[in-house]
Amino acid sequence: MRRDQFLKSLAALAAAGALPLGARAAANVKMMIPANPGGGWDTTGRALGKALQDAKVADSVTYENKGGAAGALGLAQFVNGSKGDPNAIMVMGAVMLGGIITGKPPVNLSQATPIARLTSEYNVFVLPANSPFKTMADVVAQLKKDPGSVKWGGGSRGSTEHIAAAMIAQKVGVDASKINYVAFRGGGEATAAILGGNVTVGGSGYSEFAEYIKAGKMRPIAVTAPKRLENVPTLKEQGIDVEIGNWRGVYGAPGITDAQRKALTDMVLAAIKTKAWQEAMEKNNWTPAVLSGPAFEKFVDDEFAALRATMVKAGML
Repeated sequence: MRRDQFLKSLAALAAAGALPLGARAAANVKMMIPANPGGGWDTTGRALGKALQDAKVADSVTYENKGGAAGALGLAQFVNGSKGDPNAIMVMGAVMLGGIITGKPPVNLSQATPIARLTSEYNVFVLPANSPFKTMADVVAQLKKDPGSVKWGGGSRGSTEHIAAAMIAQKVGVDASKINYVAFRGGGEATAAILGGNVTVGGSGYSEFAEYIKAGKMRPIAVTAPKRLENVPTLKEQGIDVEIGNWRGVYGAPGITDAQRKALTDMVLAAIKTKAWQEAMEKNNWTPAVLSGPAFEKFVDDEFAALRATMVKAGML
């Protein structure tokens, strides 16, 4: 093959996204974070962006935060504004699925391209430091007495902490449809409400509350994990049979080719092997939950079905 023909072939492969990582120029990644700054998706997205650059598969990463409607507003902007863009990715997870089920937005996750599940994080329930309650048993006693008097604060409707609150009510014999759940657009807003004593009990990923727990500004009373996190007791060991994880992953733009999807998947999988990503995992108490390709696509479909069934059972739909 002549040199000019070889170069043309190489250019064609690069355009299709079919070259191996080492043979391609690093990408300029555009990352949609469908939440306000300060929450779990924001932390995940920025940690992944740093890892992409450390892995030298991205020259640059630009971030756009678009919060609201459990990620549906950001999803709509991503679906409508990034069609066919092989360098566009969006952070998403269990919260988005719950929001789509409850909110029925005009766009659907199936319009974007599944790339990979990355992590799972369990929720912690906390009390403001000056709360008259001291334990989850105190909260449950009040919940049984007057369900509406207990204000649960957390992410959007359909978030894992919302589902967990409904499941707790159900397991202790309270009508889950009567819980008083206050949804916030982002982790920063929920944190401010808890610190200000504007909710009775708050829920989120442990990493979002860690610094406030350490400083004594929040009192952790339970985790939704199968075993203790930072010595916080599980719901199960307190007699409440609830366990639920908040997984997070990434999607690519609508309309990208199979080769571009593979290239994007390879980039993400390279990023999560970096030291930067491993440090973020440890710092944030994330559990590895890597899944890509058709297995991830099937997982999302199964999660939609399981979440919908849980919500119906808990009186949320």
